[in-house]
Amino acid sequence: MSTHLFLVRHAEVEEKYQRVFGGRIDMNLSARGLRQAEVLGKFLPGLKPHAIYQSPMKRVQQTFAPFLKNGAPQPTVLPEMREVDFGDWTGLVWEQVKEKFGVNPFDWLDQLENGLIPNAERVAGYRTRVESCLQRAIREQPERNVILACHGGVIRMMLSILINLPFAKTSAFEIDYASVTHVELRDHRVIIQLLNYTPWAGLVT
Repeated sequence: MSTHLFLVRHAEVEEKYQRVFGGRIDMNLSARGLRQAEVLGKFLPGLKPHAIYQSPMKRVQQTFAPFLKNGAPQPTVLPEMREVDFGDWTGLVWEQVKEKFGVNPFDWLDQLENGLIPNAERVAGYRTRVESCLQRAIREQPERNVILACHGGVIRMMLSILINLPFAKTSAFEIDYASVTHVELRDHRVIIQLLNYTPWAGLVT
């Protein structure tokens, strides 16, 4: 028997926060994000989830509202599943980060992992809080289907933990808005069955 983890990122955020290091900012979804959430809400019942663990941030709550209207299990909200704190980068667009700090914003995973973002959350603490959520879900829902509803950075950290990959190396994976990544835990093995699947693609413009 296996435990199935479905790592689901929130839908697209409001326009003023796109291409921004949002992190701890509690933003809303865009109109497009709301449409993505509607499609996602029709797709997720097919996963037959037994439990949902959810970030408290508004962009996650709004993404899952359509799904919860369709009789989904009541989610367990875990504050530790919030997005990473980008410190002095918070609220800056990518171009501003390059201009102000002289670094390539595409290297944010390396910068974060090496403690080079001023006043940002330390990766060791970030890992500890995310791992506590992950291990709680695995412990409480053995051999069941579990949705972990959260953020791109949190999903990257979960993958880093599950497959024993350095956090910065998860830059090899795309984690799109309203995407689903399926990880199966079977016989002491971790199997990525699906990565970055976007059920809304082709349906939402």
